[in-house]
Amino acid sequence: MIEDFFTKLVWLQALGTTFGVVQVLLARKNNIHNYLFGIVSILISLWVLYQSKLYADILLNLYYLVMSIYGWFFWKFGSQKEETPISYSSKLEHLKAIGIVLGCFTLMSYWLRFHTNSDVPFWDAWVSAFAWAGMWLMAKRKMENWIFLNISNIISIPLLIYKDLYVYAALTVFLFIVGTSGYFKWRKIVKAHNRQLTA
Repeated sequence: MIEDFFTKLVWLQALGTTFGVVQVLLARKNNIHNYLFGIVSILISLWVLYQSKLYADILLNLYYLVMSIYGWFFWKFGSQKEETPISYSSKLEHLKAIGIVLGCFTLMSYWLRFHTNSDVPFWDAWVSAFAWAGMWLMAKRKMENWIFLNISNIISIPLLIYKDLYVYAALTVFLFIVGTSGYFKWRKIVKAHNRQLTA
């Protein structure tokens, strides 16, 4: 019975990973359809994370779900009813992102420590904090999203291994590699766009 449960968990991880891989590859290419694959991956992850008692990650994925829907509309229409281009964050947006990290960590760590049976409250909270900020920046099509998301990935990899979620740990390693590549890919897109504007 227990073996069947873990087999099902591994298959769900693999399925969620497949959709997650497609999502991040499309995001790297600056393709708006990345959000559709991301939503499917998120829904699968919610169940897996619940079984593993990673409650902060559950809230993180619910946030991902909301930001994915918001991001799709923002990428598609922006604030000017036209597609939003990639851009660098302003000083205010940097401060907001850091504020999201600190605020999220404070709230998550308190909630996890005193109101759940999590055995990794601070670890889990840091993963979520940087990912929350990164996803907010991604939805706004900001370059720095890759940096914040990769910090979250670095912290997340050993946590997932500790929780025996090896498939998700492998996915996170892949996400870190693609995230690094995505940053440089987006930087080329921005440079090409700027050249067109000045030509």
